[in-house]
Amino acid sequence: MSQKVSSQVGHGPFENFLRAHRKKAGLSQREVGILLGYLDDAVVSRHEQSTTVAPLVSAIGYEIVFKKPISELFPGIRESVEKRIEAQLLRFEESLQQESGKGRRRSQIAQKLAWVSERRNTNEE
Repeated sequence: MSQKVSSQVGHGPFENFLRAHRKKAGLSQREVGILLGYLDDAVVSRHEQSTTVAPLVSAIGYEIVFKKPISELFPGIRESVEKRIEAQLLRFEESLQQESGKGRRRSQIAQKLAWVSERRNTNEE
């Protein structure tokens, strides 16, 4: 997911705390870049400024370097993805409820609806 985003550092849907953790560790962008396997500091700078979204491999790398979960390092992205998926799940559930199936298909629909319901109940606890 290396899409361009238009977001200010620390604000909006792509908020991250990479710079804060890097500064706390006393590391330069170049040093973090080297640890992640980059040739220079430009990529780390773009990730910190949210001008590009860190690809999964880099996000896992940041998690390992800073010993913090990806969801803590990139809370804005996590929240944005969560909202999108929750909305998709609602639409998915509605389409399943409207679908009428026979035999095996009916059983599959019931299984999926049960999963969605169980998932919702788990999230509410």
